[in-house]
Amino acid sequence: MEKQIKLFLDFLENDKKLVSNTLQSYKRDILQYQEYVEENNINFLKANANVINSYLEYLKSIGKKTSTISRNLASLRSFYQFLVRTKKVKKDPTVGMQSPKVEKKVPNILTSKEVELLLNQPKDVDLKGIRDKAMLEFAYATGMRVTEIISLDLANVNFKDNCVTCKSGHKKRTIPIGHLAMKALSEYVESSRPYLIKDESMKALFVNVNGKRLTRQGFWKIVKYYKEQANISKEITPHILRHSFATHLLQNGADLKSIQTMLGHSDISSTQIYMQFQNESLKEIYKKAHPRA
Repeated sequence: MEKQIKLFLDFLENDKKLVSNTLQSYKRDILQYQEYVEENNINFLKANANVINSYLEYLKSIGKKTSTISRNLASLRSFYQFLVRTKKVKKDPTVGMQSPKVEKKVPNILTSKEVELLLNQPKDVDLKGIRDKAMLEFAYATGMRVTEIISLDLANVNFKDNCVTCKSGHKKRTIPIGHLAMKALSEYVESSRPYLIKDESMKALFVNVNGKRLTRQGFWKIVKYYKEQANISKEITPHILRHSFATHLLQNGADLKSIQTMLGHSDISSTQIYMQFQNESLKEIYKKAHPRA
């Protein structure tokens, strides 16, 4: 089984061009399944729907969330489809199996005032402050995932057309950048980044104080630091900035399809979760504007 797992992961990395985080998720899921079948003396090549169902029940019994179980099924489906394609098995045992319904949580968002308060915290008086200001402005202006932001190279930003090209796996999308974020980003690129980098060949857009590409942990720490500086009681993460970006666009008249494109959602149902905030906004407008509300 080890050999087939390695071939499968190689296929995902080299043929499907999956990003590192997604690849690691597949690896964790499949290795956990391997542990299960080996402990229960099951031949994974002869697994049927009953085996897969039993495994999903096992995941439930050890306290795994519905979303985790659903992701595991998706990983197994991809694995067995690969085994069918490579003629290791004749039939995919996950065919026809329904993923457990995942209740979509209401995303946490910041108000426009809270966003403004957060973005005003970094002071552009030193190299780090200039970088942090640009980073926070950029994150809110583009709604990009933290992994996408730290993976950006300087060449991905078009300073003439005020936009950024985001590559995620084999997908690519172009996102406009507002003038305030563009101003902060330009100042960073001109006045901070050249002094932070230690090697002229460094391609990363955002770098740490050692001149290396910024990490996820580094990005999270920066956001947390300025949240505390702003005395905002809500939890704030890079992903909450992404949620706030989408919600504020929708509340200010952007159409759902455009927001889907900017967020990089493959399915518009993922974007529709933000509609509930628009509905709340419309209720407030109605109460204030309708003479008999």
